[in-house]
Amino acid sequence: MEKVNIKQLAKQLNLSISTVSRALQDSYEISAKTKAKVFELAQKLNYQPNPNARSLREQKTKTIAVIIPEIANNFFSLAINGIEQVAAEKGYHVLIYLTHENQAKEIAFARHVSNGRADGILMSVSCQSDDKSHLLDLNKRNIPLVFFDRVEETLNNVQVTTNDAESSFKATENLIKSGCRRIAYIMISKNATISSRRKQGYTSAIQRYGLPELILDCTDDTDKDQQLIREFIRKEKPDAVLASVEKLATACYYACHDLNIRIPEDMKVIGYSTLQIASLLNPSLTTITPPAFEMGKKAATILFNIIANKFEGSLAGSRIVMESEIIERQSTR
Repeated sequence: MEKVNIKQLAKQLNLSISTVSRALQDSYEISAKTKAKVFELAQKLNYQPNPNARSLREQKTKTIAVIIPEIANNFFSLAINGIEQVAAEKGYHVLIYLTHENQAKEIAFARHVSNGRADGILMSVSCQSDDKSHLLDLNKRNIPLVFFDRVEETLNNVQVTTNDAESSFKATENLIKSGCRRIAYIMISKNATISSRRKQGYTSAIQRYGLPELILDCTDDTDKDQQLIREFIRKEKPDAVLASVEKLATACYYACHDLNIRIPEDMKVIGYSTLQIASLLNPSLTTITPPAFEMGKKAATILFNIIANKFEGSLAGSRIVMESEIIERQSTR
């Protein structure tokens, strides 16, 4: 079949080339009716845009960068799936950079990407986020930047988060109403925004009901954390644990096994997690589950709107808060 170009599409549709081009880019300037006509004919004739020509014309790389702390966390795997779905629809590639909670790497990646290697950035900041100069530099260069999950609240960029404080409060209150009186909160990355918000929800519930605060700060070293959790449980004897991230919830299972503590008879466990195997653990784990895939899609959609200047009004300072779901299973019953 002979390759169809945009001029031929425009001629058959009796539209200008610029109108067809904007329609194919899903521009808000083009009506839904016109877009439908253009897409229908493009699909019928198997029209394939020339990415190199478009990139040169628009001075676009057709690439976005995603800078995240880790990939082992199931949350980020699901979020990337959402991001890549949107990117594929837009004809974009995705570059993934892992900081491993190292801000020096985050700074280096941001500077690397800012040198024309991507049209925009999606970022979940590392827990060592004291230095914001690299983020300010990205804004100064007018490089589209959207934060998701772990955000930098002092900046005016769009931020896609979940209702961490509210969900943590509700989970803690549910434990209290089930009869628990010594509820521990086990956290990691205490400098990260999500950790502070989740801790805030826990402490608010504990203070409202006049119960003791039992908080353990972990190190992000698996072996050390399991030892810390064992010693903490042995000393404080909590009757419930709220884990701020999924790997700490599973670490609690190991600790309880080593200490001959039964879940949920002796101690209930609930954790923030998107693990698909949560229901297969013994006992199945009650989770606070963020909408990771949808968060990735939402953040990516906003980024592409910024890149294309398709949004109406100003997005500066926008905070999109998505709801996590508490899924009750055997570990809290």
